[in-house]
Amino acid sequence: MEIAFNVVVFDAADLAEESTFWAAVLGGTVDPEDDWHMVSVDGTPRVGVQLAPDHRPPEWPDGTPQQIHLDLWVRDFAAAHEEVLSYGAKLLKAADDLHAAEGFQVYADPAGHPFCLCWHEDLRS
Repeated sequence: MEIAFNVVVFDAADLAEESTFWAAVLGGTVDPEDDWHMVSVDGTPRVGVQLAPDHRPPEWPDGTPQQIHLDLWVRDFAAAHEEVLSYGAKLLKAADDLHAAEGFQVYADPAGHPFCLCWHEDLRS
């Protein structure tokens, strides 16, 4: 089997808000349709957003189980933290030690899907 590309698909009640958020985070563009938006980066599809008018976000990490999440490994954690917040992310769970050699914080995108910003000393710029 040859896979041309793969995407993670998020359900959302507000397609524009969700796809705009992920396009900003990933540095991509949005190709909107009526009930589907595709976020592409450098012309390659990366994230799909599917209309789900009754979408209810998970309450993870401390409530109902997560449905899916992304780990985004970043070189400059402080800058990435501020950037995702400026796009509409919400911090769900802060790290115990932001100065540790490695760690993560849990956020939610505008539709409530969880994702993590992760760091490791080997990636720091």
